Amino acid sequence: MGFVHHVWDALVMAAAMAWQVGWSLVLGFTLSGIIQAVVSKERMRRQLGRSGFREVALATGYGAASSSCSYAAAALSKTLFKKGAGLTPSLAFLFSSTNLVVELGIILYLLMGWQFTVAEWIGGIVLIAIMSLLVKLTYPQKLVEEARAHVESGGGHEHGSDVVAGRTLWDKLRNPATKVLVAQNVAMDWSMLAKDLIGGFLIAGFLTIFVPPHVWKSLFFAGAPALVQVPLNAVAGALIAIFTFVCSIGNVPMAAVLWGTGISFGGVLSFLYADLIVLPLLDVYRTYYGTRMATYIFSIFFVTMIVSAMIMEVVFSALHQIPAPNTHIRETVETFSFNYTFWLNVVAACAVGYFIYLNRSRPMEHEHHHDGHAHTHQDESPR
Repeated sequence: MGFVHHVWDALVMAAAMAWQVGWSLVLGFTLSGIIQAVVSKERMRRQLGRSGFREVALATGYGAASSSCSYAAAALSKTLFKKGAGLTPSLAFLFSSTNLVVELGIILYLLMGWQFTVAEWIGGIVLIAIMSLLVKLTYPQKLVEEARAHVESGGGHEHGSDVVAGRTLWDKLRNPATKVLVAQNVAMDWSMLAKDLIGGFLIAGFLTIFVPPHVWKSLFFAGAPALVQVPLNAVAGALIAIFTFVCSIGNVPMAAVLWGTGISFGGVLSFLYADLIVLPLLDVYRTYYGTRMATYIFSIFFVTMIVSAMIMEVVFSALHQIPAPNTHIRETVETFSFNYTFWLNVVAACAVGYFIYLNRSRPMEHEHHHDGHAHTHQDESPR
């Protein structure tokens, strides 16, 4: 019965983690759906065709406004790259869309404190800067050419190219077709990510229950000198993230639990940064770009995440801004009450219901929309 009880506790923890971040996932899907509906990939491609500072900065801005889920971000990044965007801007888009988004910062603040929010956002800029430097130093011209020509062996997920009509952003947002296309985009993203998200929460729940705190402490060299603990924790955090499968926002409850059991500040950040190299995403990169390019991306990302996490730990430690771990975070995550999480999830549930209604009443037709308001066309906004 002890094992059955632990399994039940793990399922409860998985559900609690999903409950804590549910509203922010819906917010992320919605923002991503809006961006897809009003900004054409062709326009982004034209703006990101080089790998200079301006293009990287634009990609960072687009990513921060678009998505908070690593799987959806990977699909969008691949589309930009294959349509001609430079490698560095494409990867910058990927980093910013999973580290610089507002909803991720909010959930970090609520569960772990403002220090982690600031470290995540500043760290996102550091990630992009280090990645850009590493790509510039190691730019694999032949691999890039092979990746652009690579034919997806597994089909893959491709967002449609529809954008709603309108010469300005305000015109597009007022277009009656916008809400339909947003709902369709949200449904498409969810259909691709549902299994990975559910699986990730289950894995995180089982790790939380079945791995005792003293094991985590030993894995993270709790009590070791900083010169030993900081780099080893950064590596350990990234390695653990690879096997948890959860996307960026879904990682936060697990990160909170790890923080409460002894992992260092930088180790937690490394865990959060590493949502872009979880096993399912590595397979996605292989499908999109081929094995050699996927290996290159993994290598660049892994080094970037570890170095960035170490830098943030050193900076926050020097400023004496590393918070004390919340040893009762597990109880906090599992506690249900009529607080902000409940009401935000109620709003999110209403939004999901509305999206379902719109999507079922107007099945996705990416070739054309028959209401006279939207067609498959180029972005009409002023350039």
